[in-house]
Amino acid sequence: MTEVKTFIVEDSPVILENLAATLEELAGVRVIGSAADEQTAVNWLTRSPPACDLLIIDIFLKAGSGLGVLRAAGLTKKPIRRVVLTNYATPDMREKCEELGAERVFDKSNELEDLIAFCGDLAGGMPKDAGAAD
Repeated sequence: MTEVKTFIVEDSPVILENLAATLEELAGVRVIGSAADEQTAVNWLTRSPPACDLLIIDIFLKAGSGLGVLRAAGLTKKPIRRVVLTNYATPDMREKCEELGAERVFDKSNELEDLIAFCGDLAGGMPKDAGAAD
């Protein structure tokens, strides 16, 4: 299993800490950074090239929106897999996120196990050198 280099956009320190620990322990994820607001996440993404394989994005942030982060991620030169983890996984929000390039939308309240499985599948399917240090 190869580590999936992951950047998390989440404004709750408690959720961020618990999510990162769980994904690192159970799903082959290595969290390489995080942001609590849209501008910080977009600034990180516009570095050349972003150094992650996966973005996990919350929709409602301290400032800005995860939708803006999804838009910016779609403009990067390196393909980055994008998923959304939100408390607002309504059908309309899922559709909007997918239009902006989200591969999946997970509901924080009842789809965390699905996110863990998704990340584990990514780690199991990544080339051996994908998790190598930059």
